[in-house]
Amino acid sequence: MADERSAVGEIADRLWAAQSSGEVCAAPSADFSDLDVETAYAVQHQIIRRRQKQGLQGRPAHRVGRKIGLTSPAIQDWLGVDEPDFGVLLDDMVVLDGMEAPTSVLLQPRVEAEVAFVLADDLVGPAVTAADVIRATDHVLPALEIIDSRIADWDITYEDTIADNASSGLFVLGNSPRRLLDVDLKLAGMALRKNGDVVSTGAGAACLGHPINAVVWLANKLAEFGQSLAAGEIVLSGALGPVSDVRSGDWVRADIASLGSVSVRFG
Repeated sequence: MADERSAVGEIADRLWAAQSSGEVCAAPSADFSDLDVETAYAVQHQIIRRRQKQGLQGRPAHRVGRKIGLTSPAIQDWLGVDEPDFGVLLDDMVVLDGMEAPTSVLLQPRVEAEVAFVLADDLVGPAVTAADVIRATDHVLPALEIIDSRIADWDITYEDTIADNASSGLFVLGNSPRRLLDVDLKLAGMALRKNGDVVSTGAGAACLGHPINAVVWLANKLAEFGQSLAAGEIVLSGALGPVSDVRSGDWVRADIASLGSVSVRFG
């Protein structure tokens, strides 16, 4: 593990400065050759603590859930890893369905369609199973995740994206909850439209074979850090298809079979 005193604080400062200034930074891995996964999650934790204390929009932020990233085999192959990563969702990341995303807090936004799980009960690993996730889930929703990177040109390693809160930005939830037992998420088709044109398609199977598998992975991975998922939390389970770049003026909508639609505008 990289020396925490010399690495964690410096990397957190770099990413925080990039977010605050709106100016992207060099990848931490380029300057900290011994940056490893444990150190990267420590950086993520420090940045989230700062946001919970002072926030980005004039008020302290509160945790509302978790996100899972890198659930696609193609993305894992690109980064040379064999498992996803996770980040933290905060209440200042929420954009209401159909409303405008605050582009002032975004640097290099991209959008992907996902299934969001809203929990009715805690999920505490290890040894969480798919049956446990089904029992603990109150409902699922269509979601858009607006991913972002503080690192120039998205030139990132696995450790870089972990440190950068799994490349989190904002997220949008649909308004029509569905019971998990009423939908077949594995076969649920997805179409992502930008300004009316289809820019991405996919299905639930693209997310670790099934979105439930992603939530199982997260609950058990969090246990390695002495953490868990709590009742009421939101879990963004991972992309159902390729991401799309977005810019000011774009309008994006995702339609997911049996779940409905969710949309967002960019200023």
